Amino acid sequence: MNEQSDEGPRVQGTVAAGFESLRERVEHDLRVLAEENVQLCVYHRGTCVVDLWASATGDAGFSADALVNVFSSGKSLAAIAMASLVGRGLLGYDTRIADHWPEFAEGGKGEITVADLMRHESGLAAFDTSIDPKDLLPKPIRENPVGAIIERQRPRFRKVGSRREYHAVTRGWIANELFRRVDPAGRTIGDYLREEISDPLEADAIIGVQESELGRISRVKMVGIGVELFESLKPRFLGRRILHNVFQILGRLFRVLFAMRHATTRGAPPPYKGMKSVHVFNEPVVAMGETPSAAANCSARGLAKIAAMMAARGRWDGEALLSESGWQALHADPVEAEMGFGATRFTQGGVNQFHLANGAGGLARDFNQGREGFYGWMGFGGSIFQWHPELEIGFAFVPTSLHVLDILNERGKAYQAEVLRCVARLAR
Repeated sequence: MNEQSDEGPRVQGTVAAGFESLRERVEHDLRVLAEENVQLCVYHRGTCVVDLWASATGDAGFSADALVNVFSSGKSLAAIAMASLVGRGLLGYDTRIADHWPEFAEGGKGEITVADLMRHESGLAAFDTSIDPKDLLPKPIRENPVGAIIERQRPRFRKVGSRREYHAVTRGWIANELFRRVDPAGRTIGDYLREEISDPLEADAIIGVQESELGRISRVKMVGIGVELFESLKPRFLGRRILHNVFQILGRLFRVLFAMRHATTRGAPPPYKGMKSVHVFNEPVVAMGETPSAAANCSARGLAKIAAMMAARGRWDGEALLSESGWQALHADPVEAEMGFGATRFTQGGVNQFHLANGAGGLARDFNQGREGFYGWMGFGGSIFQWHPELEIGFAFVPTSLHVLDILNERGKAYQAEVLRCVARLAR
């Protein structure tokens, strides 16, 4: 467990008037939850109103500019990249991937559309072989070893339930191969992100870090499942260090496991060759390669600024970083379908629209309540990267401590809910 001083961890950074409760919440959670390092950044109407970071373990090397693997939060960065192609008229969500990549049609994949892929409905949630991380580095990836593996895959769908099945890692690899074939300059998603989003915004959000950037990465660390289960047995007043009690955890796990009992990913090879645990994502070769769906290294500052740009419909300081047509297409046509942990509402562009239907309960309530109106996604263990166009909010929460059994990233959702309360109070 984390060692802390008598005063508790020191939270650094700033909050604007009306958002002071966010600092109080971070200070509280750093004292009582199993955290190591965290970053929280929020924009409202184009202004940074929360910029906080802290280390519960006294890590002097951790700062607001540290890079952290945000896992599936990177999916929304990839979605923005794909939307840029749509906005330039180079790609359509309703077009077949094989129209731009003829070899993709092998194995019965000829009718799969871009929207199918982005909504996790392409039937390619797992591959029949593991990817060598070295093949994802800048030079090798252009020699097509990953593309060749994708080309020979056959789509597989669950026998029971919707076509939607979480493409946890594979969606980004497929999207990246499509992107570099469509982009006139032959760039990858990582190239596009750096050149057209991250560098212009001076925002740390990277898919494929350079060797010189490796020293800025703060390693992620799992809170052991056994530790989480043991902690869940404690009542809150006896110092439980995780968000949920054992009944809440088991209830969520049962519903998720039941929904995923027909998953096509069962028995599939691990995504990476030699992968034995999630700590493979701390390896330099993985960080330097391009896995847009699971290995973006970012700061909360960087993600929140990009989210603020997205909340402003793709514009920043009078410049359009994403065209209006691309922005509109990205957010269009949300379709509700079960994906294993409650109904998701993925748009054709591959970002989820968080919406709490009247009378919703169970996983649907836990997944959406406190996030109503946000778009985007979240990452394994805790990170959140989302935007709220109506209220003009850009939000990012980035922890290094991975809470695996917090399946719906609800410890970060608590900050989102508090931001919505702050904005509502300011509007009165």
